Amino acid sequence: MKDSEIIFAVEQSPDGSYEARALGHSIFTQADSLDELGAMVQQLLLSK
Repeated sequence: MKDSEIIFAVEQSPDGSYEARALGHSIFTQADSLDELGAMVQQLLLSK
């Protein structure tokens, strides 16, 4: 059964990049900007 909602925690790293992790799931990604991070999260979710 697929989850209907996945919550991501987003943090800025000391180097200025951004990291996103899904709470309760093994989904992690990082990017140089918030726009890139959003696009990467969407790609991850579409591939699931």
